[in-house]
Amino acid sequence: MLTLIITIHIIVCIALIMIVLLQTGKGAEMGAAFGGSSSTIFGSSGPGSFLEKLTAAAAIIFMLTSLTLAYFSSQRPASSIMQEGSTPAKQNIPKSPDSPKNK
Repeated sequence: MLTLIITIHIIVCIALIMIVLLQTGKGAEMGAAFGGSSSTIFGSSGPGSFLEKLTAAAAIIFMLTSLTLAYFSSQRPASSIMQEGSTPAKQNIPKSPDSPKNK
């Protein structure tokens, strides 16, 4: 299950990068280079293009897989090299002759 989610996450990540790189910027029109812009202040008024919808879908899938992987990561038991019930060994450190307890 975890391997499947990681695989989907990596594929969606690469797809999201490719989709964003394929899109043109807002100021890519020729009119924007000379000070005039054909787009409105808050973006275009028409429906979103196919790439914009695909970007939104990929971003949603990416976030869902990220949250799922974070959840699975928090549910794993922490591994330890120490066995259950064992305590660390006490160290016998000799007292130095200058210690305040010996005076």
